[in-house]
Amino acid sequence: MIELYNEGVYLLNGTTLASPQEAAQRLGSLPDPDEARKQTIAYGILKAHNTGDDMDKLRLKFDSMTSHDITYVGIIQTARASGLERFPLPYVMTNCHNSLCAVGGTINEDDHKFALSAAHKFGGIYVPPNLGNIHSYNRETMAGCGRMILGSDSHTRYGALGTLAVGEGGGELAKQLLGRTYDFARPGVVAVYLTGTPKPGVGPQDVALSIIAAVYKNGYVKNKVMEFVGPGIRDLAIEYRNAIDVMTTETTCWSSVWVTDEETQKYLSIHGRPEAYRELRPGDTAYYDGCVYVDLSTIECVIAMPMHPSNVYTIHELQQNGPDILHLVQQEANRQIRGAQMDLVSHWHDGAVWAQQGEIAGCSGGTYDNLCAAADILRGASCGNGPFSLSIYPGSLPASLELVRSGRAADLMAAGVLLRECFCGPCFGAGDCPANGELSIRHTTRNFPNREGSRPGEGQMAAVALMDARSIAATAANGGRLTAASDLEVVYSDPDYHYDAGIYEKRVYSGWGRPEPEHPLRFGPNIKDWPEFPALTEDLLVKVCTYITDPVTTTDELIPSGETSSYRSNPERLSEFALSRRDPQYVPRSKQTRAIERTRRAGGELPEDVMVVYAALKNAGFDVDPANTEYGSTIYANMPGDGSAREQAASCQRVMGAAANLARQYATKRYRSNCINWGMVPLVVENPEQFELGDHIFLPGVRRAVLEGADPIPAWVVKPDGRVLPLACSTGALTGPEREIIAAGCLINYYRG
Repeated sequence: MIELYNEGVYLLNGTTLASPQEAAQRLGSLPDPDEARKQTIAYGILKAHNTGDDMDKLRLKFDSMTSHDITYVGIIQTARASGLERFPLPYVMTNCHNSLCAVGGTINEDDHKFALSAAHKFGGIYVPPNLGNIHSYNRETMAGCGRMILGSDSHTRYGALGTLAVGEGGGELAKQLLGRTYDFARPGVVAVYLTGTPKPGVGPQDVALSIIAAVYKNGYVKNKVMEFVGPGIRDLAIEYRNAIDVMTTETTCWSSVWVTDEETQKYLSIHGRPEAYRELRPGDTAYYDGCVYVDLSTIECVIAMPMHPSNVYTIHELQQNGPDILHLVQQEANRQIRGAQMDLVSHWHDGAVWAQQGEIAGCSGGTYDNLCAAADILRGASCGNGPFSLSIYPGSLPASLELVRSGRAADLMAAGVLLRECFCGPCFGAGDCPANGELSIRHTTRNFPNREGSRPGEGQMAAVALMDARSIAATAANGGRLTAASDLEVVYSDPDYHYDAGIYEKRVYSGWGRPEPEHPLRFGPNIKDWPEFPALTEDLLVKVCTYITDPVTTTDELIPSGETSSYRSNPERLSEFALSRRDPQYVPRSKQTRAIERTRRAGGELPEDVMVVYAALKNAGFDVDPANTEYGSTIYANMPGDGSAREQAASCQRVMGAAANLARQYATKRYRSNCINWGMVPLVVENPEQFELGDHIFLPGVRRAVLEGADPIPAWVVKPDGRVLPLACSTGALTGPEREIIAAGCLINYYRG
């Protein structure tokens, strides 16, 4: 049972939930909610990291940062262009995303060598390819109780280790590298109250997906901190907690943190960092803005069907009603896909749902405990010689080594499992892409559209469903027949873990605190500087170059993952892929507007169709000067930016000439921040029905309006027939620096002054 409270709650003595009325009865009077908010774990950590005096307007500095090889080049290039001299805090650069993308020749390894040279020059920490994925490495070496870590990957979550970790776009990391602060209105805090004990076979992914299903669509925890409390935590192993915690990103929360205890202390001690432990627990009377009540004993083995982690059914429900559910999910999925259509119905035959591929990988699936549970299920069994295959990607090389030493690797391999390197590829479509038409079941983080690597525009379409490692192993033991692990009689071992730090000591370059300013940066031919971006002009005219009415638009749709990741160090080349799997005509439309703007800036003449727009504006009474008005592109989507933190979802639009985004609302803070940091005005529109693809939006006096914090923002729609209609829109709340960044044209311009 998962229950969402419809009002704030008090947690008394760290154990008892109480409504405001119950708290008043127990304590004799109603505690002040504002004072009781200060007794949450999250408040204490935020206060310790706030550099300003106002706890409502946070100005945070982090203890460390982390990026992987899709994002660190762009971040360092941004910071370099803004005056970077040395890393002012520990910066971990891992190489776990582009280590297998066989695209573009040497360019992936060129990025890795760039990062190593940057670690020398600026004083960073470089983790070579396939040594550990970004989050496993940071859990093992950087997380600690009461700390804050900023990462350029959306699944930067180390809450189970007492760390408030935040996944953000690269611009926010560049700010930290330049000694600036992360400015953010203090988030609300929601209690996740755990009670009961999971049933045998029910794993952390089952718990996580069940929570996601309960809170995602209603936005219950959006941009808030999820604070895990309650007696149910006590019996959860730390890796079980880690695997739940990393999935909180899919709820759209801002961050997460857990009560810490002996399990936390044991983990940090095993990893050679006993000093990183301290007990974290709420005060005697803590107030939360809501509560997610989870009885762990009622959680079932579940499956998240395409195309979102919140699309959850119990495996038993799917087994019993397979044809109907498959048909429903297939219909809903195909409404979002342009090109080849997904086929799920054919996966029901012989009285069951059948999968053709299994993956247990990365920061969510590749934990040592998960892989030991899979080994317990598959010991003496066989994946069979049919179409089903199972691959396992441990989270780190120390975990791989312990699998070998303990004999679990032998158990898995003897069952026909492919034991692979430490690589995040299956999470984002760069490794083990299934065949056309296949169903892949994965203990990874996401099953967004095309996240597995298919290309519907080229006739390729596969499907991904998320499951826990235990049920994936159970399915493998049945040759691909979908099976809940709770249906098996398995004696699960209690794995004892021995961490070998020598692996990292031998291979990781740790230059923190020892920069070598004279060390040259090593560039490959694909590593390019950011292009120049113009400052925001007083008036702005943008053309709507894509119009998306899907309920949510993911970052994977804004800029595809997979093999395109290899071009992330080349802004111009990567921008060619923007929206390519969602709206292939976006790039040619945007290129046209970009060419017009470049001609304008060079003093050339504007084309007749644009002059017609200006004529319509003058006829409507506007005193507009085309020579001093930026002409750009824009996108409209109902709710863009769900998913990844990678800044390229925004920067590619900017490179293509975008000057604004239009949305009913933004799916995540991090995507909106990315738009701001790349100089695009983040507009929220009340009635998007007033304009359509190909229309122009005119924003007179927009520069002054942004700088002065005007609300609403004056805006007008220019229709092809010459009509000029008012459009209600707003930027929402902007901090002072955010307004100045937009006016400057991007973060780089802002810091250059």
